[in-house]
Amino acid sequence: MNIATTIMTAPAPTRSDIAALFDLPFTELVFRAAEVHRAHHDPARVQRSTLLSIKTGGCAEDCGYCSQSVSAESGLKASKLMDVDAVLAAAAAAKTAGSERFCMGAAWREPKDRDMAAIEAMVAGVKALGLETCMTLGMLSDDQATRLADAGLDYYNHNLDTSPEYYGEVITTRSYDDRLETLERVRRAGINTCCGGIVGMGETRADRVGFLHALANLPEPPESVPINALVPVRGTVLGDMLADTPLAKIDDIEFVRTIAVARILMPYSVVRLSAGRESMSDATQALCFLAGANSIFTGDRLLTTGNAGDDADAALFARLGLNADTHPETAVTAA
Repeated sequence: MNIATTIMTAPAPTRSDIAALFDLPFTELVFRAAEVHRAHHDPARVQRSTLLSIKTGGCAEDCGYCSQSVSAESGLKASKLMDVDAVLAAAAAAKTAGSERFCMGAAWREPKDRDMAAIEAMVAGVKALGLETCMTLGMLSDDQATRLADAGLDYYNHNLDTSPEYYGEVITTRSYDDRLETLERVRRAGINTCCGGIVGMGETRADRVGFLHALANLPEPPESVPINALVPVRGTVLGDMLADTPLAKIDDIEFVRTIAVARILMPYSVVRLSAGRESMSDATQALCFLAGANSIFTGDRLLTTGNAGDDADAALFARLGLNADTHPETAVTAA
């Protein structure tokens, strides 16, 4: 039995199991990940999602990668929560452009109860457009999670970011356990979890192993797993530290390895190729799709950083033959 099969059938993959996958010859690892992907998803389909910042800047957290932190000197000015109608107009435009999922992010440590009515109206309105809904608002109370569920929220994003061991090098204002507790509240409320992280923050491969180990060993694997490559932003701790060094951009092969291992460990999840695509070649993105990534964020921006753009994505999909009506559906058993 090969490593991929062993991990898929084991209830709790160990760090040694995951490290062994990372150590496979690259082509063998990608081949095994592609086999897993094809068993559970249509390999010719990549979901297009749009991410909108509904409240930008002024966040009390000190995440070292984020230009929206009050600790950052990125020049980003804080804004108030967007009007509901403006959010719904953006969602309608995203649907017209081909998005199937609309994600809304607010730069908060946690939402205030006074904002929940507007948040709930955004969820209900976007869902009424026929789009999947996702939000990331920081930490949640049990009551807030229940209110989001009652409004019809499909997914809640709350990333682990990195391994438990490296986490303190990136963030000090919120603990790993804080993140795990919010994820548990979301699950109890009946909302799907969207949980991933960022690679290329100066972490080691052992940290990437630890990060994927933490994700795969949650009480339930996240239904959605965004994998981001760090976009260094001047004025942030990591941006200033890494922008002028080779560590600023994770090696493309290592990034694809991370996607492949995530696919093998979490075969039913949607693996989202997220931030950092604007600096990736078409060939690197194609390898990510081959290795099991099956969702991207479209548009020109992701919250406050650049993105590849709709035209570039359409051209890439056409070159790769993705989402074309001529492709037959394969076995799709993912939630």
